[in-house]
Amino acid sequence: MKTPSVTSVAEKTIKRLSRSLRQKEELQLREFGTVISVGEGFVKVRGLPNAGIDELVRFSNGMPGFVYNLDQNECGIILLDEEKKIDAGDEVYRTGSIVSIPVSESILGRVIDPIGRPLDGGKKLYSNKHLAIERPAPPIMHRAPVQTPLQTGVITIDALFPIGRGQRELILGDRQTGKTAIAVDTIINQYDKDVICIYCGIGKQKAAVARVIADLRKRNAMDYTIVLSATSEDPVGLQYIAPYAATSIAEYFMERGRDVLIVYDDLTWHARAYRELALLLRRPPGREAYPGDIFYIHSRLLERSTKLKPEHGGGSLTALPIIETQAQNISAFIPTNLISITDGQIYLSPELFRKDVLPAIDAGNSVSRVGGSAQLPAYRSVSKKLRLAYSQFEEMEAFSRFSSRLDESTRQLIERGKRIRETLKQPQFDPLRVDEQVVLLLAVTQGLFDNLHLDEIEEAKNRIRQAVQSEMEKSDISINWDKELKDKERERLLGIAQNAIQTFKEEKEEGEGEKETEEPDAETGTASAQD
Repeated sequence: MKTPSVTSVAEKTIKRLSRSLRQKEELQLREFGTVISVGEGFVKVRGLPNAGIDELVRFSNGMPGFVYNLDQNECGIILLDEEKKIDAGDEVYRTGSIVSIPVSESILGRVIDPIGRPLDGGKKLYSNKHLAIERPAPPIMHRAPVQTPLQTGVITIDALFPIGRGQRELILGDRQTGKTAIAVDTIINQYDKDVICIYCGIGKQKAAVARVIADLRKRNAMDYTIVLSATSEDPVGLQYIAPYAATSIAEYFMERGRDVLIVYDDLTWHARAYRELALLLRRPPGREAYPGDIFYIHSRLLERSTKLKPEHGGGSLTALPIIETQAQNISAFIPTNLISITDGQIYLSPELFRKDVLPAIDAGNSVSRVGGSAQLPAYRSVSKKLRLAYSQFEEMEAFSRFSSRLDESTRQLIERGKRIRETLKQPQFDPLRVDEQVVLLLAVTQGLFDNLHLDEIEEAKNRIRQAVQSEMEKSDISINWDKELKDKERERLLGIAQNAIQTFKEEKEEGEGEKETEEPDAETGTASAQD
C-alpha cells in the first residue's frame, strides 16, 4: 500500500479549502481527540487538551457523552448511549457547551429520557431554551419560609407528618412496601392544586415505569405531569444524570412562579450507578466501595429544592426522594446520608404491610421537621393530639401482649388506638379531600367510632365521606380551612359525621331484623310442606 506524500496531502487540503471558500461555507475549528479504550458505559480519550468537566462531547457518529475525568494524558468520558456504537480509534469532538436539556411548556404530559429524547412515540422536543443539568442551588437570601402545605391526599401524612411546598421529605422502606404508591397518590391528588409534577424513574424496569404512566393516564394526571425515565436497560451514564436533568426541568417552572413536585424513584439505584461509574474510571473507593463524594452528589441535588421569594420568582420545588432499605436497616450508609440531608422521612414498615395496614407508615420512625408550620390550621385544631395518642397506643398494644389484665383506662386507650389505625387505613388511588380528612379525624378523636366494631369502620368512613361531599355542595356551608375551626364549624362537621353514623347503624339494624324474620318463615314453610 502506497503511503501518500506530504505534498499530495497538502494539495488536497488546499483544494478542499478553496472549494469551501467558493461555496461561501463557514469553516469551524474543532478540537478533537481519539478513543484509546472502550469500557462499559465509558471511554478513555487521548487529546481534548482544553476540555472541561461536564462538557458535552460528540463522537464521529454523533453519539453524545460528557467529560468526567481529567487526567494528565487522557480524559474519561461517560457515554449517554450504548458503547457498542464506538470503537477504539474513533474521533471525539468538543462542543464547547455543558450537558443540558431542552425546557418549555410543551414538555408537560411527555415521557422523555435525561437528555430530552422522547420515549412516548411523540414528536421531537424543540425549544429555544436549554438548561444545564448541573446548576447551583438558589442562595439562602433568595429563599422564603416553607409555610404552604402540599396536600398528598394520604390522611396519615397530611395529619401526622405534613409536607410543605419547598420541603424535602424522604420516603424509605424495604422493597414492595408501597413507596412508589404513596408518591403516585400524591401526584394524582394535585389534579386541582395547580402543581406541576415530575416523576423521575432511575434504574427501574421498563414494566414498572410503564405501570406508573398507565396509572397516571387512567386518572388524567399526565396533563400536569412529566415522566423522565432512565431504566435499568439504559446506559449507566443516563441513570446518573437523570435526577439532575429532572431537577433542571422543575427549576424552569419554579423560576416562573409555579409550584412543582418532583419524585426521585429511587436514589438507591442512582448511588449504585455512580459507584459503578466511579470504580470503572478508577476513582478511589471508600465505605461500601462508594466514592468519597457520595454524600455530595445527593446533597447538591436535593439542595435545589426550595421555596423562592416573590422577587425571585416565587415558585417552589418540593422533593420526594425514595430510598430502598435492606431488612429494615434505616441506619445503613445511603439511608443515613439521605435522612441527614432531607427535612424529614416517612418510613414504611414491612411488618405493618404484612398486617394489611396500608399505607404501612410507621408513626414511630417517621417525622416531618417542617411540621405544623406547613399544615392547614384546620388540621392542627383536630390532629395536634392524634400523633401522641397513636404512638402511645402502639407502645401499649405491644406491651399488652405480655399481660392479660389491663386497667380500664389502658383498655380504652388501646380500643381508641385500634379505631385510629382503622381510620388511617386508605386504599391506593383514593386520595382524600381536606374536608373529608378533617371530618374523619374529628369523628375518631371525639369517640364517634368507639361503639362500632372494627369491621364496620370502613363502611362508616365511606358513609361519612359521602355525607361530607353532599353537604359541602350546599351554598350555606363555607369553611375557611386556612384558619382554625370555630366552635360552630366544629359542631357542624361533627353533626355531619354523627348523622352519617346514625343512618349507617339504623340501616344495619333493619337489615339484621329482616334477616331474623326471614329465618322463622323459612322454618314454618318447611314444616308445613312436611305436614
